[in-house]
Amino acid sequence: MSLISKLWKLDPFECASGYLGNLPGNELYLHNFIDGQFSEQHPPEKWLDSHNPGPARYWPRHLRVVNRAVEAASRVFPLWSKSSRQERSDVLLRIASIIQEKRDTFAVWESLDQGKTLLRARVEVDRAISNFRYFATYILHEEGSVRFVDGQPSTLTYEHRSPVGVFALISPWNMPLYLLTWKIAPCIAFGCTGVAKPSEVTSITSYLLGEVFRQAKLPPGVMNIIFGDGPGTGSALVKSPRVRGVSFTGGTKTGIRIRQDTVEDIGKHLSLELGGKNPTLIFDDVDFAEAVPLAATAAFENNGQICLCGSRIYVHADIYERFCSEFVEYVQKHYRCGDTVGPVVSKVHYDKIRTYLLQAQTENVTFLLSEVPTKTSGNGYWITPTVLSNVDDQSIIQREEIFGPVVTISVFGTEEEAIELANDNPNGLASILLTKDVSRMRRVAERIDAGLVWVNCWLVRELGTAFGGMKASGTGREGGAHSRDVFTNLRTIHVR
Repeated sequence: MSLISKLWKLDPFECASGYLGNLPGNELYLHNFIDGQFSEQHPPEKWLDSHNPGPARYWPRHLRVVNRAVEAASRVFPLWSKSSRQERSDVLLRIASIIQEKRDTFAVWESLDQGKTLLRARVEVDRAISNFRYFATYILHEEGSVRFVDGQPSTLTYEHRSPVGVFALISPWNMPLYLLTWKIAPCIAFGCTGVAKPSEVTSITSYLLGEVFRQAKLPPGVMNIIFGDGPGTGSALVKSPRVRGVSFTGGTKTGIRIRQDTVEDIGKHLSLELGGKNPTLIFDDVDFAEAVPLAATAAFENNGQICLCGSRIYVHADIYERFCSEFVEYVQKHYRCGDTVGPVVSKVHYDKIRTYLLQAQTENVTFLLSEVPTKTSGNGYWITPTVLSNVDDQSIIQREEIFGPVVTISVFGTEEEAIELANDNPNGLASILLTKDVSRMRRVAERIDAGLVWVNCWLVRELGTAFGGMKASGTGREGGAHSRDVFTNLRTIHVR
């Protein structure tokens, strides 16, 4: 029985976990999905190690697969780009239905591979399903623009869109399935073909996705999935002259490298959703019973490993002491390692977070909760949710994305000061505003340098709205018509 067949049948969590424990050397070999088929096994020296919170994983790091995958996507593009909207919609709905049927399988492997709780994994699988269903229906109801030009001769002007071509779709390790499907679904929907490269740290659900495409009868080559690292596989994919667009979600440094790699290819479409160091502003008119849980959820969901997490909390001076006390009490009660909090994704990431916490110890920082963590041997890398105060505004702890269960709490006095503190950061992805004052909601929200602002809520998404950041948090927007802009070329046609 092939590996994909074995993984496909391991539904219960205990069964999948037991399967991993019985693997010789804890080795799991994932094969590239190219032109509708899983590739043959490469020689052992061509495989790349990955150590997730549990056992090790391996997959090929063979750069020739990039050319094979791009060739497959290029070959089928002329035919797929001319397919009907209904045909594309039907295949997207079939993909969504198959994932729905195997929801538990995907959730189990997402939890095992990334370290997130099973509850969180199920939420992300459901969102992946929504991605395919949304774009399946969106393309059946697209609207365009038609205008008449007065005079002699009278002229009809209309907009026409066509698929861009082959896309490189590169996603991060924190929400592996959800964020990759956020790119794959519109790529297929708008008539493009693609080569998807998930993070080398979390690749199992992407591997399973190849089997979904086979069962959904997606034409071979329309979507290919390859495994490998960023500097080797990712960079080669991005730089390929036959790749006409790149949709990337990940770190700012990688986003800069992608722009450098594509600087001479002016026509290549780029959509870069990068890091965030997002502020949560809490004013003195809030209801504590709502504000405390919301701020905690925004800080520690998925162990703080979400680019949209509110990792910088600013509280009005009149309620600062009370908020700190109730916030710490709430976090202690509701965010417990091994229960509602899983391990961080890898040893490398654990070491990164620990470096920031060691730095905090050298500065005049107060640990309201937690201390420098220690590794839990044999069962992943654990960091207790950490709450810091008295952090200098210019400290790297306050300015750089830690991407873990670490949050800072600072004080502000006036509305203007709150806005200045929120904007005093190189990033501008998201922000959270908690207040009952409707006028303040508009005054503050419209001045925060962030692509997404949530008022009295967090992580609420309507898939047609624009998703993306300002400043160092990226360029471009995706979602609904914004995704259409990414994956299509626009021409204006004038007809006498």
